[in-house]
Amino acid sequence: MLHVLTHDILPVFSMLALGFLLGRGGRISGAEAGAINRVAFLVLQPALIFPLVNGLDWSLFRLDAIALYAGCQAVVFSLAFVLARRLLGCETIEAWLLAMATIFVNTLLYIWPISYLIYGEAAALPVTGIVAWDAAVTFAFFIVTTDLLANRRASAIRSARRIAGNPVLVAIALGALGNVAGLATPAPLLTAMDFAGAGAAPLTLFALGVILSGQTLAPTPAVATISALKLLAFPALVWAALQIGDRPADWNALLILCAAGPSGAMAFALAMLHGVRTDRIAPVIIWTSTLSLLSLAWLA
Repeated sequence: MLHVLTHDILPVFSMLALGFLLGRGGRISGAEAGAINRVAFLVLQPALIFPLVNGLDWSLFRLDAIALYAGCQAVVFSLAFVLARRLLGCETIEAWLLAMATIFVNTLLYIWPISYLIYGEAAALPVTGIVAWDAAVTFAFFIVTTDLLANRRASAIRSARRIAGNPVLVAIALGALGNVAGLATPAPLLTAMDFAGAGAAPLTLFALGVILSGQTLAPTPAVATISALKLLAFPALVWAALQIGDRPADWNALLILCAAGPSGAMAFALAMLHGVRTDRIAPVIIWTSTLSLLSLAWLA
């Protein structure tokens, strides 16, 4: 457990911690981090996501396990949204993003690189399946729905144009289209995207650390409630759901590992993009990122 923590998990977490420390020390400003985050989001993440979606072989995945995981996401999200609206008194769009933070794990930028360090490419196939699901479906769902919630007065045509121009959604759509059609991506283009995509995780985590350094970290009742749903309720429900049916043990173990990961940074990024208050979303990401260190090391 200690070896996994020090050799595989902390090196990935260190980029977020480094950004946090440099931000608190005033060496990197929030504006500089925002620019870094924007480049990572609009340029590097599409380069990371396209080859992933385009190269998927769905026949290798246990779709029953992914379906159970997705069902757990729907249940916990619904519960969190109702609690955020009714109990915590959040506005609709903030409640939506807080609920997103309970089920959208940082699989692409955090769990995926950790699982590859620990298990290698073949052994991390279940994690790749969840990364693919979250990148191609869950993330796209929240990009679209959050945009619509933030721009409820916009016309349908303007909303469609704005959503259709999102680089991440374009990468997902083109990758899926190429996958279904069996189109081969030219090798030089893949090389360029691999080169660019490799910077998505460290830059995003670093920028997030800087931006979060300016936020209060007080564990308010709202922060504690959402963090508990993420770190306790969601993994527990995934564990219970995976008792249904038979599958290789590594699929169950690694999907629980995914569920136990910290809240994805994208809830915070979407909040910033649409001008939603972040004083509750930001601490959730920090607390779940910190508290999940030991649980991830134990589960791995």
